[in-house]
Amino acid sequence: MERQVPIDFVDERLNKGLARTGLRFTAQRRHIYSKLLEKGDHPSADEVFMRAKSDMPDLSMATVYNTLDTLVKCGLVRQVNHERGPTRYCSNMEKHHHFHCTTCNGVFDIRSDPESGEPEIHMPPGFEVLQFEILFRGICPECAAKQAAEANA
Repeated sequence: MERQVPIDFVDERLNKGLARTGLRFTAQRRHIYSKLLEKGDHPSADEVFMRAKSDMPDLSMATVYNTLDTLVKCGLVRQVNHERGPTRYCSNMEKHHHFHCTTCNGVFDIRSDPESGEPEIHMPPGFEVLQFEILFRGICPECAAKQAAEANA
C-alpha cells in the first residue's frame, strides 16, 4: 500500500535524525528515506535499491547500504532480522513487534497494547535491556486463505 508522505515531513525527520549524529542532509538520503516511508513495509536493501533506483538511476547499491546504515544509526529506521533471511528495514519507530509469515516471507507490524504494557521479563542481575522485540511466526491471512482455497479445490 503506497502512501503519500509530504516532503516537509521527510525533510524534518531526516534533518533531526542526521543532526543528532552530526551527519549532513543529502538528496540520496532523502530519496531513500522517503521510499521507506511511502510503503511502510519491511523491504530488504535490494528492494529499497530497486524502488529508489527507478526515480534516481545513478544511485548505487553501496549508497543504499550506507544510507540504510546511517538511518539506523540516526534512529529513523530499525533493522528487522528473522532466521536466515536478509535484513529488512522498518520505518515505523513506534513500539511494536513483528509477525513473519513463513509462507510468503512477509513481515507485518504487530502493535503493542499500551494499556497492558510490555510482557514482564526477569533479566539476570547486571543486564540492561536497551531494546527488545518479539517475533511471531506463522501464516498471514492472505496465505491462509490461499491454502484453504487450494484444500477445497
